[in-house]
Amino acid sequence: MKKLLKKLEDIYAAAAYAEAGEQDAAVEIMREEARKTDRIQPAKRIRKELRAPGRKR
Repeated sequence: MKKLLKKLEDIYAAAAYAEAGEQDAAVEIMREEARKTDRIQPAKRIRKELRAPGRKR
């Protein structure tokens, strides 16, 4: 919940700067927000092949 409030605060701050004519500051705030939300892809798991019981290959 705190993360959501922080994101909204950053978005509103960027909007306020943009309305005041400080587009560079607004873009920088949004870039910082984008860097925070970049996610690392989880390692790929090897899946077991599913087979019908009793069937052999």
